[in-house]
Amino acid sequence: MDHAAASSPDAPSTPGCYRHPDRETGIRCTRCERPICTDCMVNASVGFHCPDCASGRTGGGPAPAASQPRTLAGGTIAADPRLVTKLLIGVNLALFLVQLSVGDRFTNRFELLGHAYLSFPGPVEGVAEGQWYRLLTAMFLHGSYMHILFNMLSLWWLGGPLEAALGRARYLALYFCSGLAGSALTYLIAEPNQPSLGASGAIFGLFGATAALVRRLNADMRPVVILLAINLVFTFTWADIAWQAHVGGLVAGAVIGFAMLHAPRERRALVQYGACALVLVVVVGLTLLRTAQLT
Repeated sequence: MDHAAASSPDAPSTPGCYRHPDRETGIRCTRCERPICTDCMVNASVGFHCPDCASGRTGGGPAPAASQPRTLAGGTIAADPRLVTKLLIGVNLALFLVQLSVGDRFTNRFELLGHAYLSFPGPVEGVAEGQWYRLLTAMFLHGSYMHILFNMLSLWWLGGPLEAALGRARYLALYFCSGLAGSALTYLIAEPNQPSLGASGAIFGLFGATAALVRRLNADMRPVVILLAINLVFTFTWADIAWQAHVGGLVAGAVIGFAMLHAPRERRALVQYGACALVLVVVVGLTLLRTAQLT
């Protein structure tokens, strides 16, 4: 039953459970987004469902999404919520096999490089010479077995829950925007003749978005903070790590993840994809700035 108490100046700011209106709650069903109390919430693969959505019934609440289940971020619920994550891991593994088979000739052609001679005498190559594709292709290359093993394990662990929460299209947007942000910051700050490669920028973007997801679910943030802190320690203490990619991806992922998961429902798509567009504008701007410096 709907109540008019919201119009009263003394009404509580926290909504009441749709089945128990006298119980204030900050938890919402991840399908229909109706407020639910702890007695009503049903554990789901991502977040919690109300009893109606959990049993397959369409609720009597005002939310139209009850008859059209959506992900937490408003995406389409897929039969396999980890399909895109599996495909991304497959692409990374396949290209790593190509690197092993073809050798440095392949890696040198597609890794991130600002402005340098690959061989002398020879042409100057790099992003500054118009090879912008390196910002993208470097995200799918790796330098060693341990490098790809660590990144793919992180992608599997972080990617699955995010893909289920965001939906495939939003998840892909998050992944690529974060990776490109990491590449752009590396291009801007790192030495122009220092090559870099790896999916770490995109994966740190998943870290940032995971923090936004945990906050959206009102879950314990401490495990995510501790794991992120450990990874940042490695980022700044181990040699041969492009910390710029980690930082750029993390910031972009946190911004996009927050927009994806906290956007107001009436302007959800505009805010979500607007955040992605903003990150891409920054990526292009940083790339143009660095190119102007090097040429």
